[in-house]
Amino acid sequence: MMIFNKAIPRRTFLRGAGATLALPLLEAMLPAFASTPESAAKPALRLCYIYVPNGVAMKNWTPSAEGSSFEWSRVLEPLAPFRDRVVVLSGLNSNAAEPQPGDGEVAPHERAGAAFLTGIHAMKEGGLGVSVDQIAARELGRHTQLASLEIGLHSSDLVGQCERGWNCAYFNTISYRTPTTPLPMENQPRAVFEHLFGDNDSTDAAERLARIREQRSVLDMMTRGADRLRKELGSSDSARLGDYLDGIRDIERRIQMAEEQSSRELPTLERPAGIPATTGEHAKLMFDLQVLAYQSDLTRVITFMVDHEQSPRPYPEIGIPDGHHPLSHHNGDPEKIEKWTQIATFHVKLLAYFLEKLQSTPDGDGSLLDHSMIVYGGGISDGDTHSHKELPILLAGGGGGWIKGGRHIRYPKDTPLMNLHFALLDKVGVHVEKLGDGTGRLESLSV
Repeated sequence: MMIFNKAIPRRTFLRGAGATLALPLLEAMLPAFASTPESAAKPALRLCYIYVPNGVAMKNWTPSAEGSSFEWSRVLEPLAPFRDRVVVLSGLNSNAAEPQPGDGEVAPHERAGAAFLTGIHAMKEGGLGVSVDQIAARELGRHTQLASLEIGLHSSDLVGQCERGWNCAYFNTISYRTPTTPLPMENQPRAVFEHLFGDNDSTDAAERLARIREQRSVLDMMTRGADRLRKELGSSDSARLGDYLDGIRDIERRIQMAEEQSSRELPTLERPAGIPATTGEHAKLMFDLQVLAYQSDLTRVITFMVDHEQSPRPYPEIGIPDGHHPLSHHNGDPEKIEKWTQIATFHVKLLAYFLEKLQSTPDGDGSLLDHSMIVYGGGISDGDTHSHKELPILLAGGGGGWIKGGRHIRYPKDTPLMNLHFALLDKVGVHVEKLGDGTGRLESLSV
């Protein structure tokens, strides 16, 4: 490690025409001569919320044993390599999504997504509450360029009415900046990339458009600046910076390939132009963008919807041409349950891809996975009955050493899902007195 009289500022950027590039955490950004953990800069904690729709066959999700000796269930088996960074949480309910007297229309899918991060019972006329991701973003966003990032794999239309006259926002987002301000989920990789690395302060929009059309990398505008910076860095920092820049270039290349492929085919409602050909490729690209956002500390709060409730998405890439939502209404049909389970397992495999990327990305004294807290799950358990109880929920990441992984914990009956969100907000220093239908902080998560 090279010793600097003065550390490079954490918020150091490389700039080029129409683009701004934040840097990952480097040793040179730590205080000079820092010799103890207390005197060195601590890596930031990140929050991520990943939503999957249409429920899961819980018999194939829930481990049979509790505690640290549990065996992986069929659906969760892909997470085996990350056992020490995963806690399976059983018994959590989205009580706010359950039917209430006088509801009239039950609207189980609308209320499932609406309550997942708010803990509030949705009504047809609208009005919820601020979602936990945005509560966190209000505080953590003071330290980053972007307060939060909301992305998904589906086209997000928040305008107009959907099924039974309910607002489309209830299907297409789980994030609410205010009780009446739903946030769209961006599904275009190019748009996410430009949001992260485009120079939002630049007035030269024509330069940015020309760069995209000519398929020039944002890195092409920053070669000299990157070369100058490398001369100031030690060998480990130089290697880390090189890996980071290579990752950006690879993602740009994949986005360009998707755009070229889409331009040769007729666009469809399921896969707009610029989106990779398969759900798996699309998800991995979006996960890689999330890793870059965390690595460069552009944001510390991300919400990602794998899909919206009632999604009819087929999965031909794993041999399932049937729609996801119709399969969830299995009525006990073993063939439908099997295909439904295969889709759930495929989603968990994509989560494992994300965890591996986070684990392999250095961050301070550990990895991005060590310094992240990732909530994965959905607002429905049994899709056939639209149950909002005993939800499929897990917590991944190290939480900066706070989370004790490698366990299956079962909580008492009717424990609100919001109690988990209460605990995670506390951990990142965001303290609230009331959170939806929450009754307190979820216990037993920490070391």
